[in-house]
Amino acid sequence: MREQLNSELKKSIINKDLVATKTIRLIIAAIKDRDIVVRTEGNQNGISEADIISLLKKMQKQREESIQLYTKGNRMDLVQSEEDEIKIIKQFLPKQMNDDEIKNLVKEAIEINDAKSIRDMGKVMSYLKEKYSTNMDFSKASKFLKEKLI
Repeated sequence: MREQLNSELKKSIINKDLVATKTIRLIIAAIKDRDIVVRTEGNQNGISEADIISLLKKMQKQREESIQLYTKGNRMDLVQSEEDEIKIIKQFLPKQMNDDEIKNLVKEAIEINDAKSIRDMGKVMSYLKEKYSTNMDFSKASKFLKEKLI
């Protein structure tokens, strides 16, 4: 992932793609910040691929929340900027599951974990996060799980 980011950064600089260059630099800076934190805790290798993916998801979510606020404030110029950054971030994320796939996996996880009520939600979510941490939207999974267990 790190090599891919650096490679795409070089391409964006050569192609004079200012949005991509800015966004990829933000991603690399965020990764370096996290690397520094974990290195002080004794992990000399920096953050893992899964942590990088988690960071990218968080960055995407922040931009989606900003879009909502900018839309309410009628700042369409800023909405477009955030949408452009999301497109760049998504290039580095694994393909995300669609709603039907998530529903089926939630149903399967309920059966595997023998979940009967909302009290079993933590166990099922834990199972899903362990199995599908990089490509499942857990806010959707949580919503589907609540619908099934209530």
